[in-house]
Amino acid sequence: MTDWLEIYESDCALPPGRRLDDLVAELARALGDPDPEIRDGYPYAVLATWIERGVIDRDRRLALGDLMADRFTDPRTEARTFAALVLEMIVRGGDLRPGWVEAFAAWYRSETDLRGHDAALGWLHAVAHGADLLGTCGLRPEVDAEALLALAAERLLAPTDYLFAEREDDRLAKAVGLVLTRGDLTAEQSIGWLSPIGSALAPHERGPMPAWASNTVRTLRALYLAADLGVSARRDGHRAPLAHGEAVKARLAEVLAPVFPYS
Repeated sequence: MTDWLEIYESDCALPPGRRLDDLVAELARALGDPDPEIRDGYPYAVLATWIERGVIDRDRRLALGDLMADRFTDPRTEARTFAALVLEMIVRGGDLRPGWVEAFAAWYRSETDLRGHDAALGWLHAVAHGADLLGTCGLRPEVDAEALLALAAERLLAPTDYLFAEREDDRLAKAVGLVLTRGDLTAEQSIGWLSPIGSALAPHERGPMPAWASNTVRTLRALYLAADLGVSARRDGHRAPLAHGEAVKARLAEVLAPVFPYS
């Protein structure tokens, strides 16, 4: 078995005498392993580095992306959620196939295990990992921005008893904010996805608020902040403005007004 810690500590240099295909296959298995020390440990760091540096060439990245897209239907939660994380690395590196977006969307709108962390399995983070992929895909001009905004709305409106506890709301808000930086979006397109959310929240003006509604309100509040300050898409901290930030803020205020006790 490969010692990924040793590879990591050698500045992620390829180990001599090992076939890259074998190493990539082992990494793919590791990133879906039930053991969080394997799945979220040094194999993750090595894979991210090899993708960023181009050690894994385009043909192998595409094959790995296809494998991750197939993994969205895996029966194990940890395999599905980390597939999104691996695909995000690949798309951020410049590779994208339309089928990947379709497979991701089918999974993201329907995933029911939204736990952020599990005592035995470690980080699962379906909402957060999916949000990261959604935001990265949203920066690609060939991906339908409106469809991604609608997908975010579907994710928020899906029934759940899980109350976001691991900053899922912030991650999803940032992802939507990234999509909303797209200059090809009209003002109407930038706010249209909020209409079904407004309709769904309106009946909860008073009385107990279900978990999905609380999650949605917190996500939209975070998005308002992103619309006001801009959203960071780069590591240098630069914040990009939303294409129609004032329109987004105005519509967010309207949608949140019925459930905001001080409006």
